[in-house]
Amino acid sequence: MDIVKIDAHVHLWYEQQGLVNGKPVYALGNGKVDFGGEVRQMMPPYMNDGKNTVERLIANMDYAQVNGAVITQEYIDGNQDNYLLEARSKFPDRIKVTALYEDYKKENLPVDNPVEFEKFDGLKICSCRLADPDVKKLLPVFKAVEKAGKFISIDMADGDKQTADLQYLAEQCPDLRIAIGHFGMVTTPGWQKQIELAKNPNVFIESGGLTWLFHKEFYPYPSAVDAILEARDICGMNKLMWGSDYPRTMTDITYIMAVRFLLESNKLTDEEKKTFLGENAVKFYGFENLNPLPPIANML
Repeated sequence: MDIVKIDAHVHLWYEQQGLVNGKPVYALGNGKVDFGGEVRQMMPPYMNDGKNTVERLIANMDYAQVNGAVITQEYIDGNQDNYLLEARSKFPDRIKVTALYEDYKKENLPVDNPVEFEKFDGLKICSCRLADPDVKKLLPVFKAVEKAGKFISIDMADGDKQTADLQYLAEQCPDLRIAIGHFGMVTTPGWQKQIELAKNPNVFIESGGLTWLFHKEFYPYPSAVDAILEARDICGMNKLMWGSDYPRTMTDITYIMAVRFLLESNKLTDEEKKTFLGENAVKFYGFENLNPLPPIANML
């Protein structure tokens, strides 16, 4: 389909220096990492230098005809604020970047450092990893992001553990754009409760990691498409956005496959594909002046 596509959930890093359960995460080469003492294939093996760069992302985006991407963050990668600002300076029309909220540090964006936060497009909160799971206590942070006119990208604890808290925050910050990640952790019990939050005018859902969550089923992920339809029936297709969770999901599939399983599905209408793959995210994140990218002929 000749449509604009936006990836709402992408990761980048120049050097991975993260933590998992208090243990270090760092590159070993050939796409492998030491993941808290266990060797994991974190990236495709062609990322043999451990660097998950914006140039590699743009190359994948061009081939898959993806116009723009939102760069989110995770504790397991370490804080990538500086690299993301550098990456956006190279491709300002293609990517939006988030600052990482780190609850274990004394200085937190944006409350204690609003000038620095102004450099970013949004704030990423890993509420599923917070030392204190009571998300309501982050109301000052949410208010500061709302005042700055930015968005919050949030990965929540499974099921309905934090949904009441986020409902409160959404009501207290009606002008704040909130994107819930990982499609509400769709393969866990009670995931629909997170989707229901998108009934709020300012709350949206993005599908980063959908192919990871349905990995055992594998391509073309029919149950993942069914989940999209179930979410549509809960909150409407106009509140749902596509995300790939690049590059972790690219260890067994290619980036273009993360798009193709949706484009090739006969369960979604052309209008639903257009809305889910790009239109909703263009409006939510504020991408401008985008036209469908031309296809690149494949040697096959």
